[in-house]
Amino acid sequence: MSFTQNSSAAGPASVGETPEPGPHNAVRIIAITLLLALFSYIYLGRANKKKLEEAIAKQHHCEPVLPYLPYKWPLALDLLKRQFEILLSDHAFEGLTPYFAVAATCCIHLFGATGYFTTDPDNIEAIISTNFEDYGLGSRRSAFLPLIGEGIFSQDGQAWKRSRELVRRQFVRVQKQTLQVLTPLVGELLSSIQGAASPEGLVDLKPFMFEYTLNTTTNLLFGEPHSSMSKEERDAVRDNFDYASFGCVGIRARLADLGWLYSPSKFRKSCKAVRDWATFFAAKAFKYKDEFGEEAAMEKYAFIIDLWKEMQDFDLVRDQLLHILLAGRDSTASLLCWTFFHLVRNRDVLERLKQEIASVPTDGDITREQVQKLPFLRCCLNETLRLYPTPPLNIRFANKPTVLPRGGGADGMSPVLLPEGAGIAWSTYHLHRLESIYGTDSRIYRPQRWESGELLKKARPGAGYLDFHGGPRLCLGKDFALTEASYAIIRILQKFPNMRLAPGVPNEPVGAEKTGLYCWSISYRWYTCIVDVVRPSKRRKGVQGIKLLQMTKSPRKPLL
Repeated sequence: MSFTQNSSAAGPASVGETPEPGPHNAVRIIAITLLLALFSYIYLGRANKKKLEEAIAKQHHCEPVLPYLPYKWPLALDLLKRQFEILLSDHAFEGLTPYFAVAATCCIHLFGATGYFTTDPDNIEAIISTNFEDYGLGSRRSAFLPLIGEGIFSQDGQAWKRSRELVRRQFVRVQKQTLQVLTPLVGELLSSIQGAASPEGLVDLKPFMFEYTLNTTTNLLFGEPHSSMSKEERDAVRDNFDYASFGCVGIRARLADLGWLYSPSKFRKSCKAVRDWATFFAAKAFKYKDEFGEEAAMEKYAFIIDLWKEMQDFDLVRDQLLHILLAGRDSTASLLCWTFFHLVRNRDVLERLKQEIASVPTDGDITREQVQKLPFLRCCLNETLRLYPTPPLNIRFANKPTVLPRGGGADGMSPVLLPEGAGIAWSTYHLHRLESIYGTDSRIYRPQRWESGELLKKARPGAGYLDFHGGPRLCLGKDFALTEASYAIIRILQKFPNMRLAPGVPNEPVGAEKTGLYCWSISYRWYTCIVDVVRPSKRRKGVQGIKLLQMTKSPRKPLL
Protein backbone atom coordinates (compact mmCIF):
# COMPACT_ATOMS: atom_id res chain seq x y z
CA MET A 1 0.00 0.00 0.00
CA SER A 2 1.30 3.42 -0.89
CA PHE A 3 0.98 6.42 1.46
CA THR A 4 2.45 9.04 -0.86
CA GLN A 5 -0.88 10.28 -2.13
CA ASN A 6 -2.08 11.58 1.29
CA SER A 7 1.19 12.61 2.86
CA SER A 8 0.69 16.35 2.27
CA ALA A 9 -2.74 16.36 3.84
CA ALA A 10 -2.10 13.98 6.72
CA GLY A 11 1.17 15.33 8.12
CA PRO A 12 3.73 18.05 8.06
CA ALA A 13 5.54 18.93 4.91
CA SER A 14 8.75 17.05 4.31
CA VAL A 15 12.06 18.76 4.63
CA GLY A 16 12.73 21.16 1.76
CA GLU A 17 9.07 21.77 0.86
CA THR A 18 7.70 25.39 0.84
CA PRO A 19 4.31 25.68 2.53
CA GLU A 20 1.59 27.45 0.62
CA PRO A 21 0.95 30.95 2.04
CA GLY A 22 -2.23 31.21 4.10
CA PRO A 23 -4.51 34.27 4.26
CA HIS A 24 -2.86 35.55 7.45
CA ASN A 25 0.59 35.36 5.95
CA ALA A 26 -0.60 37.33 2.90
CA VAL A 27 -2.00 40.12 5.12
CA ARG A 28 1.30 40.29 7.01
CA ILE A 29 3.28 40.54 3.80
CA ILE A 30 1.03 43.33 2.46
CA ALA A 31 1.20 45.23 5.76
CA ILE A 32 4.98 44.97 5.95
CA THR A 33 5.27 46.05 2.32
CA LEU A 34 3.05 49.09 2.92
CA LEU A 35 4.96 50.05 6.06
CA LEU A 36 8.27 49.78 4.25
CA ALA A 37 6.88 51.90 1.42
CA LEU A 38 5.59 54.50 3.90
CA PHE A 39 8.90 54.69 5.76
CA SER A 40 10.76 54.94 2.48
CA TYR A 41 8.46 57.73 1.31
CA ILE A 42 8.95 59.65 4.55
CA TYR A 43 12.70 59.10 4.57
CA LEU A 44 13.11 60.09 0.93
CA GLY A 45 10.81 63.08 1.41
CA ARG A 46 12.86 64.33 4.33
CA ALA A 47 16.09 63.68 2.49
CA ASN A 48 14.86 65.59 -0.55
CA LYS A 49 13.57 68.42 1.64
CA LYS A 50 16.92 68.62 3.40
CA LYS A 51 18.76 68.73 0.06
CA LEU A 52 16.45 71.52 -1.12
CA GLU A 53 17.00 73.51 2.06
CA GLU A 54 20.77 73.04 1.81
CA ALA A 55 20.71 74.20 -1.80
CA ILE A 56 18.66 77.32 -0.90
CA ALA A 57 20.93 78.08 2.05
CA LYS A 58 24.01 77.77 -0.15
CA GLN A 59 22.50 79.89 -2.90
CA HIS A 60 21.67 82.75 -0.50
CA HIS A 61 24.76 82.33 1.74
CA CYS A 62 22.56 81.67 4.77
CA GLU A 63 23.93 81.34 8.29
CA PRO A 64 22.14 79.99 11.36
CA VAL A 65 20.62 82.29 13.98
CA LEU A 66 22.95 82.11 16.97
CA PRO A 67 21.16 84.09 19.73
CA TYR A 68 18.59 81.99 21.56
CA LEU A 69 16.51 82.09 24.72
CA PRO A 70 18.07 79.96 27.46
CA TYR A 71 15.81 77.56 29.30
CA LYS A 72 16.03 75.26 32.31
CA TRP A 73 13.15 72.80 32.11
CA PRO A 74 12.79 69.96 29.59
CA LEU A 75 11.19 71.06 26.28
CA ALA A 76 11.65 74.67 27.48
CA LEU A 77 8.42 74.44 29.45
CA ASP A 78 9.70 77.12 31.83
CA LEU A 79 9.61 79.60 28.92
CA LEU A 80 6.02 78.63 28.17
CA LYS A 81 5.09 79.04 31.83
CA ARG A 82 6.73 82.45 31.95
CA GLN A 83 4.92 83.50 28.78
CA PHE A 84 1.53 82.78 30.34
CA GLU A 85 2.55 84.62 33.52
CA ILE A 86 3.39 87.67 31.41
CA LEU A 87 0.17 87.28 29.46
CA LEU A 88 -1.90 87.59 32.64
CA SER A 89 0.14 90.44 34.10
CA ASP A 90 -0.62 94.15 34.02
CA HIS A 91 2.45 94.89 31.89
CA ALA A 92 2.29 92.16 29.28
CA PHE A 93 4.32 93.80 26.53
CA GLU A 94 6.93 95.34 28.79
CA GLY A 95 7.29 91.89 30.32
CA LEU A 96 8.36 90.61 26.91
CA THR A 97 10.98 93.34 26.45
CA PRO A 98 13.92 91.31 27.87
CA TYR A 99 13.23 88.58 25.32
CA PHE A 100 13.05 90.88 22.32
CA ALA A 101 16.14 92.71 23.57
CA VAL A 102 18.32 89.58 23.22
CA ALA A 103 18.87 90.26 19.50
CA ALA A 104 17.06 91.75 16.52
CA THR A 105 16.41 88.16 15.40
CA CYS A 106 16.50 85.32 17.88
CA CYS A 107 15.47 81.66 18.09
CA ILE A 108 13.58 79.73 20.73
CA HIS A 109 13.59 75.97 21.26
CA LEU A 110 10.16 74.92 22.50
CA PHE A 111 8.63 71.43 22.59
CA GLY A 112 11.72 70.19 20.77
CA ALA A 113 11.11 72.48 17.78
CA THR A 114 12.86 75.71 16.82
CA GLY A 115 10.93 78.91 16.33
CA TYR A 116 12.06 82.46 15.66
CA PHE A 117 11.12 86.02 16.60
CA THR A 118 12.31 89.35 15.28
CA THR A 119 12.07 93.12 15.40
CA ASP A 120 14.20 93.64 12.29
CA PRO A 121 12.29 95.86 9.82
CA ASP A 122 13.78 94.09 6.79
CA ASN A 123 12.74 90.68 8.09
CA ILE A 124 9.23 91.90 8.90
CA GLU A 125 8.90 93.41 5.43
CA ALA A 126 9.98 90.08 3.91
CA ILE A 127 7.38 88.18 5.94
CA ILE A 128 4.36 90.39 5.34
CA SER A 129 5.17 91.76 1.91
CA THR A 130 8.20 90.74 -0.17
CA ASN A 131 7.87 86.98 0.41
CA PHE A 132 4.20 87.06 1.39
CA GLU A 133 3.34 83.86 -0.51
CA ASP A 134 5.97 81.91 1.48
CA TYR A 135 4.02 82.25 4.74
CA GLY A 136 0.67 81.15 6.11
CA LEU A 137 -1.37 81.37 9.30
CA GLY A 138 -0.53 77.84 10.40
CA SER A 139 -1.96 76.88 13.78
CA ARG A 140 -3.37 80.39 14.26
CA ARG A 141 -6.16 79.48 11.87
CA SER A 142 -7.52 76.67 14.05
CA ALA A 143 -7.22 78.88 17.13
CA PHE A 144 -9.74 81.37 15.75
CA LEU A 145 -12.17 79.09 13.93
CA PRO A 146 -14.49 78.37 16.90
CA LEU A 147 -15.26 82.07 17.24
CA ILE A 148 -15.13 83.69 13.80
CA GLY A 149 -15.23 80.77 11.37
CA GLU A 150 -14.10 81.22 7.76
CA GLY A 151 -13.00 84.68 6.67
CA ILE A 152 -10.10 86.97 5.85
CA PHE A 153 -8.39 86.53 9.23
CA SER A 154 -8.49 82.73 9.22
CA GLN A 155 -7.79 82.02 5.56
CA ASP A 156 -4.78 81.71 3.25
CA GLY A 157 -4.34 81.33 -0.50
CA GLN A 158 -7.20 81.63 -2.93
CA ALA A 159 -9.90 81.52 -0.23
CA TRP A 160 -8.30 84.53 1.45
CA LYS A 161 -7.95 86.41 -1.86
CA ARG A 162 -11.63 85.91 -2.62
CA SER A 163 -12.72 87.02 0.85
CA ARG A 164 -10.49 90.07 0.76
CA GLU A 165 -11.80 91.18 -2.62
CA LEU A 166 -15.40 90.88 -1.41
CA VAL A 167 -14.68 92.93 1.71
CA ARG A 168 -12.53 95.43 -0.21
CA ARG A 169 -15.49 96.30 -2.43
CA GLN A 170 -17.56 97.12 0.63
CA PHE A 171 -14.97 99.50 2.02
CA VAL A 172 -14.64 101.18 -1.36
CA ARG A 173 -18.39 101.83 -1.16
CA VAL A 174 -18.03 103.15 2.42
CA GLN A 175 -15.16 105.39 1.34
CA LYS A 176 -17.47 107.15 -1.11
CA GLN A 177 -20.08 107.92 1.53
CA THR A 178 -20.23 111.17 3.49
CA LEU A 179 -19.47 111.18 7.20
CA GLN A 180 -23.02 112.08 8.19
CA VAL A 181 -23.59 108.49 9.26
CA LEU A 182 -21.19 109.15 12.18
CA THR A 183 -22.93 112.32 13.36
CA PRO A 184 -25.78 110.72 15.39
CA LEU A 185 -23.43 108.08 16.80
CA VAL A 186 -20.93 110.69 18.01
CA GLY A 187 -23.84 112.71 19.38
CA GLU A 188 -24.95 109.65 21.32
CA LEU A 189 -21.38 109.25 22.63
CA LEU A 190 -21.24 112.84 23.90
CA SER A 191 -24.68 112.60 25.52
CA SER A 192 -23.72 109.36 27.23
CA ILE A 193 -20.53 110.86 28.65
CA GLN A 194 -22.40 113.92 29.90
CA GLY A 195 -25.31 111.95 31.29
CA ALA A 196 -23.22 109.35 33.11
CA ALA A 197 -21.33 111.91 35.22
CA SER A 198 -21.55 111.33 38.95
CA PRO A 199 -22.57 114.14 41.37
CA GLU A 200 -18.86 114.88 41.65
CA GLY A 201 -18.66 115.09 37.87
CA LEU A 202 -16.70 111.86 37.30
CA VAL A 203 -17.46 109.47 34.47
CA ASP A 204 -15.68 106.43 33.07
CA LEU A 205 -14.87 107.03 29.39
CA LYS A 206 -13.79 103.51 28.55
CA PRO A 207 -17.19 101.79 28.17
CA PHE A 208 -18.44 104.67 26.04
CA MET A 209 -15.47 104.41 23.70
CA PHE A 210 -16.21 100.71 23.39
CA GLU A 211 -19.91 101.36 22.78
CA TYR A 212 -19.16 104.04 20.18
CA THR A 213 -16.84 101.89 18.08
CA LEU A 214 -19.15 98.89 18.35
CA ASN A 215 -22.06 101.09 17.27
CA THR A 216 -20.22 102.41 14.23
CA THR A 217 -19.09 98.93 13.19
CA THR A 218 -22.48 97.26 13.63
CA ASN A 219 -24.14 100.17 11.84
CA LEU A 220 -21.75 99.63 8.93
CA LEU A 221 -22.20 95.86 8.85
CA PHE A 222 -25.72 95.22 10.11
CA GLY A 223 -27.50 98.39 9.06
CA GLU A 224 -28.29 99.40 12.64
CA PRO A 225 -26.18 100.28 15.69
CA HIS A 226 -25.47 97.96 18.59
CA SER A 227 -27.28 100.43 20.86
CA SER A 228 -30.58 99.26 19.34
CA MET A 229 -30.32 96.28 21.71
CA SER A 230 -31.17 96.41 25.41
CA LYS A 231 -28.38 97.12 27.89
CA GLU A 232 -28.55 93.57 29.25
CA GLU A 233 -28.12 92.15 25.76
CA ARG A 234 -25.25 94.53 25.02
CA ASP A 235 -23.47 93.59 28.24
CA ALA A 236 -23.90 89.90 27.49
CA VAL A 237 -22.44 90.32 24.01
CA ARG A 238 -19.49 92.26 25.43
CA ASP A 239 -18.72 89.64 28.09
CA ASN A 240 -19.01 86.75 25.65
CA PHE A 241 -16.79 88.56 23.16
CA ASP A 242 -14.17 89.19 25.82
CA TYR A 243 -14.14 85.65 27.10
CA ALA A 244 -14.12 83.98 23.68
CA SER A 245 -11.52 86.27 22.11
CA PHE A 246 -9.18 85.93 25.07
CA GLY A 247 -9.54 82.16 24.85
CA CYS A 248 -8.69 82.23 21.13
CA VAL A 249 -5.72 84.57 21.30
CA GLY A 250 -4.53 84.37 24.85
CA ILE A 251 -4.58 80.60 25.17
CA ARG A 252 -5.33 78.63 22.01
CA ALA A 253 -2.95 80.61 19.77
CA ARG A 254 -0.13 80.19 22.28
CA LEU A 255 -0.64 76.46 22.49
CA ALA A 256 -0.06 76.36 18.69
CA ASP A 257 -0.81 72.88 17.34
CA LEU A 258 -2.10 71.87 20.77
CA GLY A 259 -4.63 74.71 20.84
CA TRP A 260 -7.50 72.25 20.44
CA LEU A 261 -6.79 71.09 24.01
CA TYR A 262 -8.33 74.33 25.29
CA SER A 263 -12.04 74.03 24.70
CA PRO A 264 -13.91 74.29 28.02
CA SER A 265 -17.67 74.44 28.07
CA LYS A 266 -17.76 78.15 28.90
CA PHE A 267 -15.49 78.95 25.96
CA ARG A 268 -17.70 76.99 23.56
CA LYS A 269 -20.84 78.67 24.92
CA SER A 270 -19.30 82.13 24.55
CA CYS A 271 -18.30 81.44 20.96
CA LYS A 272 -21.80 80.19 20.20
CA ALA A 273 -23.39 83.25 21.83
CA VAL A 274 -21.32 85.60 19.69
CA ARG A 275 -22.12 83.68 16.52
CA ASP A 276 -25.82 83.57 17.44
CA TRP A 277 -25.74 87.35 17.92
CA ALA A 278 -24.30 87.85 14.42
CA THR A 279 -26.78 85.32 13.05
CA PHE A 280 -29.66 87.34 14.52
CA PHE A 281 -28.66 90.53 12.69
CA ALA A 282 -27.85 88.74 9.42
CA ALA A 283 -31.23 86.95 9.54
CA LYS A 284 -32.99 90.31 9.92
CA ALA A 285 -31.37 91.48 6.68
CA PHE A 286 -32.48 88.38 4.79
CA LYS A 287 -36.00 88.65 6.18
CA TYR A 288 -36.12 92.27 5.04
CA LYS A 289 -34.93 91.20 1.58
CA ASP A 290 -37.67 88.57 1.33
CA GLU A 291 -40.35 91.06 2.40
CA PHE A 292 -39.31 94.20 0.50
CA GLY A 293 -37.06 92.95 -2.28
CA GLU A 294 -33.34 92.95 -2.96
CA GLU A 295 -33.14 96.56 -4.11
CA ALA A 296 -34.70 97.88 -0.90
CA ALA A 297 -32.51 95.57 1.17
CA MET A 298 -29.39 96.89 -0.57
CA GLU A 299 -30.26 100.37 0.66
CA LYS A 300 -30.53 99.28 4.28
CA TYR A 301 -28.22 96.25 4.51
CA ALA A 302 -25.75 96.81 1.67
CA PHE A 303 -22.82 95.02 3.32
CA ILE A 304 -24.78 91.84 4.03
CA ILE A 305 -26.73 91.66 0.77
CA ASP A 306 -23.68 92.24 -1.41
CA LEU A 307 -21.80 89.46 0.37
CA TRP A 308 -24.80 87.18 -0.10
CA LYS A 309 -24.98 87.87 -3.83
CA GLU A 310 -21.41 86.63 -4.19
CA MET A 311 -21.29 83.80 -1.65
CA GLN A 312 -24.85 82.43 -1.62
CA ASP A 313 -24.13 80.88 1.78
CA PHE A 314 -25.66 82.29 4.97
CA ASP A 315 -23.01 80.88 7.32
CA LEU A 316 -20.14 82.26 5.23
CA VAL A 317 -21.78 85.69 5.13
CA ARG A 318 -22.19 85.67 8.91
CA ASP A 319 -18.56 84.62 9.40
CA GLN A 320 -17.27 87.43 7.19
CA LEU A 321 -19.31 89.90 9.23
CA LEU A 322 -17.75 88.57 12.43
CA HIS A 323 -14.26 89.05 11.02
CA ILE A 324 -14.91 92.71 10.21
CA LEU A 325 -16.69 93.24 13.50
CA LEU A 326 -13.73 91.92 15.48
CA ALA A 327 -11.32 94.06 13.50
CA GLY A 328 -13.30 97.24 14.15
CA ARG A 329 -14.51 96.54 17.64
CA ASP A 330 -11.45 96.89 19.85
CA SER A 331 -8.73 98.48 17.76
CA THR A 332 -10.37 101.89 17.30
CA ALA A 333 -11.53 102.05 20.92
CA SER A 334 -7.94 101.27 21.96
CA LEU A 335 -6.70 104.08 19.71
CA LEU A 336 -9.16 106.53 21.27
CA CYS A 337 -8.44 105.55 24.86
CA TRP A 338 -4.66 105.78 24.53
CA THR A 339 -4.86 109.06 22.63
CA PHE A 340 -6.78 110.71 25.46
CA PHE A 341 -4.51 109.02 28.00
CA HIS A 342 -1.56 110.91 26.55
CA LEU A 343 -3.29 114.16 25.60
CA VAL A 344 -4.05 115.00 29.23
CA ARG A 345 -0.48 114.09 30.19
CA ASN A 346 0.98 116.38 27.56
CA ARG A 347 -0.65 119.78 27.90
CA ASP A 348 1.35 121.36 25.09
CA VAL A 349 0.12 118.68 22.69
CA LEU A 350 -3.46 119.02 23.88
CA GLU A 351 -3.49 122.80 23.56
CA ARG A 352 -2.03 122.71 20.09
CA LEU A 353 -4.56 120.10 18.97
CA LYS A 354 -7.45 122.18 20.35
CA GLN A 355 -6.18 125.19 18.43
CA GLU A 356 -6.11 123.15 15.23
CA ILE A 357 -9.61 121.71 15.57
CA ALA A 358 -11.02 125.16 16.34
CA SER A 359 -11.26 125.54 12.57
CA VAL A 360 -13.97 122.85 12.46
CA PRO A 361 -17.55 124.13 12.96
CA THR A 362 -19.18 122.81 16.12
CA ASP A 363 -22.53 122.24 14.40
CA GLY A 364 -23.51 120.00 11.50
CA ASP A 365 -21.59 117.17 9.92
CA ILE A 366 -17.83 117.01 9.77
CA THR A 367 -16.53 116.39 6.24
CA ARG A 368 -13.53 114.37 5.05
CA GLU A 369 -12.03 117.56 3.68
CA GLN A 370 -12.16 119.16 7.13
CA VAL A 371 -10.48 116.15 8.73
CA GLN A 372 -7.76 116.14 6.08
CA LYS A 373 -6.95 119.76 6.95
CA LEU A 374 -5.99 118.72 10.52
CA PRO A 375 -2.43 117.43 10.07
CA PHE A 376 -1.51 117.61 13.75
CA LEU A 377 -4.50 115.42 14.65
CA ARG A 378 -3.11 112.81 12.26
CA CYS A 379 0.30 113.19 13.92
CA CYS A 380 -1.31 112.44 17.29
CA LEU A 381 -3.01 109.33 15.89
CA ASN A 382 0.26 108.22 14.27
CA GLU A 383 2.06 108.56 17.59
CA THR A 384 -0.63 106.61 19.45
CA LEU A 385 -0.51 103.86 16.83
CA ARG A 386 3.27 103.82 17.13
CA LEU A 387 3.26 103.25 20.87
CA TYR A 388 0.13 101.06 20.93
CA PRO A 389 -0.08 99.25 17.58
CA THR A 390 -2.80 96.73 16.80
CA PRO A 391 -1.85 93.97 16.75
CA PRO A 392 1.30 94.48 18.83
CA LEU A 393 2.35 90.85 18.29
CA ASN A 394 1.91 88.63 15.24
CA ILE A 395 3.13 85.33 13.85
CA ARG A 396 3.41 83.47 10.57
CA PHE A 397 4.54 79.98 9.54
CA ALA A 398 6.70 79.17 6.55
CA ASN A 399 4.72 77.03 4.08
CA LYS A 400 7.91 76.22 2.17
CA PRO A 401 11.65 76.79 2.70
CA THR A 402 12.24 80.54 2.59
CA VAL A 403 14.89 83.11 3.47
CA LEU A 404 15.00 86.04 5.89
CA PRO A 405 17.27 88.90 4.78
CA ARG A 406 19.12 89.18 8.10
CA GLY A 407 19.74 87.59 11.47
CA GLY A 408 22.30 84.85 10.76
CA GLY A 409 25.97 84.49 11.64
CA ALA A 410 28.05 85.98 14.41
CA ASP A 411 27.16 89.56 13.46
CA GLY A 412 23.50 88.83 12.71
CA MET A 413 23.80 90.32 9.23
CA SER A 414 23.69 87.15 7.11
CA PRO A 415 20.51 85.73 5.53
CA VAL A 416 18.67 83.03 7.45
CA LEU A 417 17.03 79.89 6.09
CA LEU A 418 13.58 79.20 7.52
CA PRO A 419 12.60 75.56 6.93
CA GLU A 420 9.06 74.63 5.98
CA GLY A 421 6.77 74.73 8.99
CA ALA A 422 8.97 77.06 11.04
CA GLY A 423 7.11 79.75 12.95
CA ILE A 424 8.35 83.32 13.22
CA ALA A 425 6.82 85.99 15.43
CA TRP A 426 7.44 89.70 15.37
CA SER A 427 6.66 92.41 17.88
CA THR A 428 5.35 95.63 16.39
CA TYR A 429 5.21 96.97 19.95
CA HIS A 430 9.00 96.73 20.28
CA LEU A 431 9.70 97.56 16.63
CA HIS A 432 7.95 100.92 17.10
CA ARG A 433 10.18 101.74 20.08
CA LEU A 434 13.53 101.12 18.37
CA GLU A 435 15.89 104.04 18.93
CA SER A 436 17.57 103.27 15.61
CA ILE A 437 14.37 104.38 13.85
CA TYR A 438 12.54 106.67 16.25
CA GLY A 439 15.42 108.28 18.12
CA THR A 440 16.56 108.38 21.72
CA ASP A 441 13.13 109.68 22.77
CA SER A 442 11.31 106.69 21.23
CA ARG A 443 9.63 105.95 24.57
CA ILE A 444 8.10 109.43 24.82
CA TYR A 445 4.74 110.47 23.38
CA ARG A 446 5.75 113.22 20.95
CA PRO A 447 3.44 113.64 17.93
CA GLN A 448 5.67 116.43 16.59
CA ARG A 449 8.12 113.79 15.36
CA TRP A 450 5.76 113.06 12.44
CA GLU A 451 5.30 116.63 11.20
CA SER A 452 8.07 116.91 8.62
CA GLY A 453 7.27 113.58 6.98
CA GLU A 454 10.91 112.50 7.16
CA LEU A 455 10.27 109.94 9.89
CA LEU A 456 7.67 108.15 7.78
CA LYS A 457 10.21 107.85 4.97
CA LYS A 458 12.86 106.56 7.36
CA ALA A 459 10.59 104.07 9.10
CA ARG A 460 9.07 102.83 5.81
CA PRO A 461 5.38 101.86 6.17
CA GLY A 462 5.12 98.08 5.99
CA ALA A 463 8.62 97.62 7.41
CA GLY A 464 9.53 99.86 10.35
CA TYR A 465 6.06 101.32 10.86
CA LEU A 466 2.98 99.09 10.90
CA ASP A 467 0.10 101.30 11.93
CA PHE A 468 -2.42 99.07 10.17
CA HIS A 469 -0.22 96.08 9.34
CA GLY A 470 1.19 96.09 5.80
CA GLY A 471 1.71 94.23 2.55
CA PRO A 472 -1.18 92.37 0.89
CA ARG A 473 -2.93 92.07 4.28
CA LEU A 474 -2.94 95.84 4.89
CA CYS A 475 -6.07 96.67 6.88
CA LEU A 476 -8.97 97.42 4.55
CA GLY A 477 -10.68 99.50 7.21
CA LYS A 478 -7.73 101.85 7.79
CA ASP A 479 -9.43 104.96 6.43
CA PHE A 480 -12.70 104.16 8.18
CA ALA A 481 -10.95 103.65 11.55
CA LEU A 482 -8.94 106.88 11.30
CA THR A 483 -12.02 108.85 10.29
CA GLU A 484 -14.12 107.30 13.03
CA ALA A 485 -11.49 108.15 15.65
CA SER A 486 -10.88 111.66 14.29
CA TYR A 487 -14.59 112.52 14.32
CA ALA A 488 -14.92 111.44 17.97
CA ILE A 489 -11.77 113.27 19.13
CA ILE A 490 -12.85 116.53 17.45
CA ARG A 491 -16.30 116.53 18.98
CA ILE A 492 -15.14 115.42 22.45
CA LEU A 493 -12.55 118.23 22.63
CA GLN A 494 -15.11 120.73 21.39
CA LYS A 495 -17.66 119.56 23.94
CA PHE A 496 -15.20 119.39 26.85
CA PRO A 497 -12.45 121.88 25.97
CA ASN A 498 -10.91 122.15 29.46
CA MET A 499 -9.82 118.55 29.79
CA ARG A 500 -6.93 117.99 32.19
CA LEU A 501 -5.32 115.34 34.34
CA ALA A 502 -6.88 114.84 37.74
CA PRO A 503 -4.78 116.15 40.65
CA GLY A 504 -2.76 113.45 42.37
CA VAL A 505 -2.80 111.08 39.40
CA PRO A 506 0.77 110.10 38.47
CA ASN A 507 2.04 111.07 35.06
CA GLU A 508 3.34 107.63 34.24
CA PRO A 509 6.11 107.40 31.65
CA VAL A 510 5.59 105.28 28.55
CA GLY A 511 6.18 101.68 29.50
CA ALA A 512 4.99 102.06 33.09
CA GLU A 513 1.31 102.23 32.15
CA LYS A 514 -0.75 99.11 32.66
CA THR A 515 -1.50 97.10 29.55
CA GLY A 516 -2.47 93.53 28.88
CA LEU A 517 -3.49 91.13 26.15
CA TYR A 518 -7.22 91.24 25.73
CA CYS A 519 -8.89 91.08 22.35
CA TRP A 520 -8.81 88.99 19.17
CA SER A 521 -5.96 90.93 17.61
CA ILE A 522 -3.76 90.78 20.67
CA SER A 523 -4.63 94.37 21.35
CA TYR A 524 -4.64 96.17 24.68
CA ARG A 525 -6.79 95.68 27.71
CA TRP A 526 -8.19 99.08 28.52
CA TYR A 527 -8.14 100.64 31.93
CA THR A 528 -10.84 102.84 33.30
CA CYS A 529 -10.78 106.42 31.97
CA ILE A 530 -12.21 108.62 34.74
CA VAL A 531 -13.24 112.10 33.60
CA ASP A 532 -14.67 115.01 35.57
CA VAL A 533 -17.42 116.64 33.52
CA VAL A 534 -19.04 119.70 35.02
CA ARG A 535 -22.74 119.29 34.37
CA PRO A 536 -24.54 122.23 32.73
CA SER A 537 -26.56 122.87 35.90
CA LYS A 538 -23.41 123.00 38.01
CA ARG A 539 -21.21 125.12 35.78
CA ARG A 540 -19.85 128.27 37.28
CA LYS A 541 -19.72 131.40 35.20
CA GLY A 542 -16.73 131.33 32.90
CA VAL A 543 -16.12 127.59 33.36
CA GLN A 544 -16.48 125.62 30.15
CA GLY A 545 -16.82 121.89 30.74
CA ILE A 546 -13.83 121.25 33.03
CA LYS A 547 -12.83 117.66 32.52
CA LEU A 548 -10.34 115.68 34.59
CA LEU A 549 -9.08 112.39 33.29
CA GLN A 550 -7.10 109.62 34.93
CA MET A 551 -6.41 105.98 34.12
CA THR A 552 -7.03 103.33 36.74
CA LYS A 553 -7.17 99.60 36.45
CA SER A 554 -10.49 98.28 35.24
CA PRO A 555 -12.19 95.89 37.67
CA ARG A 556 -13.33 93.77 34.74
CA LYS A 557 -10.56 91.26 34.02
CA PRO A 558 -10.35 88.62 31.31
CA LEU A 559 -12.56 85.71 32.25
CA LEU A 560 -10.44 82.57 32.56
